[in-house]
Amino acid sequence: MAEEIVRLTAPLSFEDIEPLSTGDIVRLSGTIYTARDAAHARMAEAIEAGEELPFDPEGQVIYFTGPAPAKPGQVMGPAGPTTSSRMDRYSPLLVERGLRGMVGKGLRSEAVRESMQEHGCVYFGAVEGTAALLSRSVKSVEVVAYEDLDSEAIRKLEVEEFPAVVVNDLHGGDLYIEGRERWRRAPNWG
Repeated sequence: MAEEIVRLTAPLSFEDIEPLSTGDIVRLSGTIYTARDAAHARMAEAIEAGEELPFDPEGQVIYFTGPAPAKPGQVMGPAGPTTSSRMDRYSPLLVERGLRGMVGKGLRSEAVRESMQEHGCVYFGAVEGTAALLSRSVKSVEVVAYEDLDSEAIRKLEVEEFPAVVVNDLHGGDLYIEGRERWRRAPNWG
């Protein structure tokens, strides 16, 4: 785990993510995409049908969120992380196509973790309950696909210093499992 903040600019290369370890604090800048359950299902259908995806996943980062409507003067409304396991059946399809990062909350399945290690993708955690704070990192928003899905449409975000932590790295690390083990070994404070 790095002692200092790691700054990354998306799209990401394998070389950008290879040195990351679980627990590393990251600030993402550049382009990331939003997509939740319904958008992932449509992308899976497109892949099965041999159709083009709304964006090329190579090097990209997907943030599992469905932002609330923006208030006047805001670029985007509150956008907190969605439970990532809901995308687990779809994520390997995008990871196999070069996706380099996913941002959400909660554990990922063994199949997703294996796909990430095999193809070079990391999973970042965003802190739930900070939706308004996270949206402040968004500098511009553009709906790029599935506008009929409203908040679940795929959006292209330009972000600056978006805060996240590495939950699953390329080396098999899992911050949720490691964290439980650390607390299990903690001294009795009572």
